[in-house]
Amino acid sequence: MFEGFELTMIDVPEARLRVRYGGKGSPVLLLHGHPRTHATWHRVAPLLAEHHTVVCPDLRGFGQSSKPGDAPDHAGSSKRAKAGDCVALMRALGHEHFAIVGHDRGSYTAFRAAMDHPDSVTHLAILDGVPILEAIERCDARFARAWWHWFFFAVEEKPERAILADPDAWYGGSPEKMGAEAYEDFRAAIHDPETVHGMVEDYRAGLAIDRRHDEEDRRAGRRISCPTLVLWSLKDDLVELYGDVLNVWRPWTTRLCGHGIDSGHHMAEEAPEELARSLLAFIAEG
Repeated sequence: MFEGFELTMIDVPEARLRVRYGGKGSPVLLLHGHPRTHATWHRVAPLLAEHHTVVCPDLRGFGQSSKPGDAPDHAGSSKRAKAGDCVALMRALGHEHFAIVGHDRGSYTAFRAAMDHPDSVTHLAILDGVPILEAIERCDARFARAWWHWFFFAVEEKPERAILADPDAWYGGSPEKMGAEAYEDFRAAIHDPETVHGMVEDYRAGLAIDRRHDEEDRRAGRRISCPTLVLWSLKDDLVELYGDVLNVWRPWTTRLCGHGIDSGHHMAEEAPEELARSLLAFIAEG
């Protein structure tokens, strides 16, 4: 897994991140979603590394990276804080400017990095996501039925107790679909109480401080200034929930493109070649 990549721990001002990196060329930062670790990228990263330096961290609160302290507003788990980690990490590796790709919950950190650090992020790729504020404001019975976990995870303590009672039954996954090493890394994360708490805190921040940050951006008229690619899984529910996914993103961006990927939700694991081709073409054209 990740042949030719280096695995290490890197300290940034507010966190300690487990990071895997390799390749040569202009840098690309890959951010995983819930409940994955950086290992979800093990089939995509080597394909990108033929043309780029590829950096894959565990986000703070996830995997083996450090867990933020609890706060009433969940600020330590905010996407703004995690975006700051990303910029600091890339600078620690010698990269002042970089493309960023985020899947699922990682897409919110990628979005926030591009919004808050426009001088650092050259390209933004969003995989299976819309802005948090858009998801909340468009919420209806269909959304609540499909994504009920958003609201359950906002409850204190009970989600962690429910997940940890049987993490394998809660999250599923298999070595056949994920790859044996990636699956073991994933299982280690979902069986660790501190990591489960950190992952759930990401959702609590989403419905609180992250929502507020999006509202402030919209009131101020701020938009993503770099080229933005949005990809969605054709066998997941983003189109069912939102119809024209690009239309949801247009008010938040200045240069937008995107299309569907023939995959289930975890496209980096299920359709790595198609995903890598889309990302390479986007970065080359930008």
